Amino acid sequence: MRSDSVTRGIPAAPNRSLFYALGYTKEELERPLIGIASSYNEIVPGHMNLDKITEAVKAGVRMAGGTPIVFPAIAVCDGIAMGHQGMKYSLVTRDLIADSTEAMALAHAFDGLVMVPNCDKNVPGLLMAAARVNIPTIFCSGGPMLAGKLQSGQRTCLSHMFEAVGAHYAGRLSDAGLEEYENCACPTCGSCSGMYTANSMNCLTEAIGMGLRGNGTIPAVWSARLRLAKHAGMQVMELVKRDLKPRDIMTKAAFHNAETVDMALGCSTNTMLHLPAIAHECGIELDLDMSNAISSHTPNLCHLAPAGETYMEDLEHAGGVYAVMKELTKKGLLDTAVMTVTGRTLEENLEGVENLDSALIRPIENPYSPDGGIAVLKGNLASEGCVVKRSAVAAEMMTHTGPARVFDSEEEAIAAIYAGKIVAGDVVVIRYEGPKGGPGMREMLNPTSAIAGMGLDKEVALITDGRFSGATRGASIGHVCPEAAQGGVIGLVEEGDSISIDIPHCSITLHVDDAVLADRRAKWVCPEPKVKTGYLARYAKYVTSAARGAVLE
Repeated sequence: MRSDSVTRGIPAAPNRSLFYALGYTKEELERPLIGIASSYNEIVPGHMNLDKITEAVKAGVRMAGGTPIVFPAIAVCDGIAMGHQGMKYSLVTRDLIADSTEAMALAHAFDGLVMVPNCDKNVPGLLMAAARVNIPTIFCSGGPMLAGKLQSGQRTCLSHMFEAVGAHYAGRLSDAGLEEYENCACPTCGSCSGMYTANSMNCLTEAIGMGLRGNGTIPAVWSARLRLAKHAGMQVMELVKRDLKPRDIMTKAAFHNAETVDMALGCSTNTMLHLPAIAHECGIELDLDMSNAISSHTPNLCHLAPAGETYMEDLEHAGGVYAVMKELTKKGLLDTAVMTVTGRTLEENLEGVENLDSALIRPIENPYSPDGGIAVLKGNLASEGCVVKRSAVAAEMMTHTGPARVFDSEEEAIAAIYAGKIVAGDVVVIRYEGPKGGPGMREMLNPTSAIAGMGLDKEVALITDGRFSGATRGASIGHVCPEAAQGGVIGLVEEGDSISIDIPHCSITLHVDDAVLADRRAKWVCPEPKVKTGYLARYAKYVTSAARGAVLE
């Protein structure tokens, strides 16, 4: 076993003495040592229940003959970090999580790992670590939050909460109405209840083969979540026995499967940052052109919030991610020969699976659209690409041309939106918020929700070199590459320039002559860095383009 170096023989006597100091017995050290990376904390609603999930995982490991050993992984609550400098630290924690987990796993010679994440950066960060360490590993997330309910009976969620702020500023919602949303939008622990980034990544963990069925959809408050955790603890022992490792599972075909499921589910645009970063750790390169190719032949089967009025608990009732994958196999859109953490192939996993709600998971013969939920746009404004959640864009905004309203930070833009300075037809441009320019590539849920809450989501577009929360809806186009801080054309846009967006044809165009752009470029000077010291400054120095998943080199 890998742990023999710290538990067996005379040379390991000092190591054993320290295990004995921890209270472990000789018998426990003779079993496989299973590291459990627990993201439990008391600041993230999606993580407040992970102590219970972790205890259930430990029970499963012990039942199967292993010795569980817990260590921590950090987590940032994107909702609490939203709208201030805290959001600069969200994406960058993905690398901190991957680095620290790699260090803990290899420093202590674990034989296997169980990852217990839940929210936005923990899942991809731990998947990146799993690929690097490449010892038998299984994932068990904390599960999604239940949807909220207003007194009217209307179901609600976090995206409605952010939009309620915009509605309040526009005079469309009273103080009492806003307070009702505050008290009802997030009623339980768990990752926020729509198909936002956390739930997107937990579902894709199933799709890529690294989590058991239900990992992405069983609600956090259901006892079935604890049973799933026990099964994950038991199954990691089988993975150790077979020496079945993450890179045996996360193959190129598995990533293509994940992107296909991504398009069918209508996941967060942040998956276009995370999947390439995870693949990079596996020695596999994914690019945005490949995503468009997959999207072009993958029908969109689900419209969960914010694209629709259904939630993660509804997807679980309908059969979950497996039911979506079963629909996709009807047209041969998945490679079902891939191996998974069940120890079986995807084809074997899908035997007997049924779609239990054809209204929630559309049959593949009757999709919401013939192409996927995410589109990558290219043009002179984004030569390396930009990303939009097509499934959450109103039909009226699939094509749009309007004047640019230019802002050099999120704060400037949100102030203008709340002041009523953005009007129908405008194209809001927020720049210098990319991986380097932010630094940290902040999410822009506040401005996009303000636009939606004011009733302008069918009339106003927003373009940024930053990114969006999975809760964002409307013609919100992010990840513009090259970003402004790298000399991208988005940094040359001036107030009033005409911009055209054509989502069906995957194009974005700044209507300014090349000669004029060349003149502007000659005069352009990159602004001083917003952060000059600390981790963010180091991150900005070494991060790559968002088109490659914003990985550190």
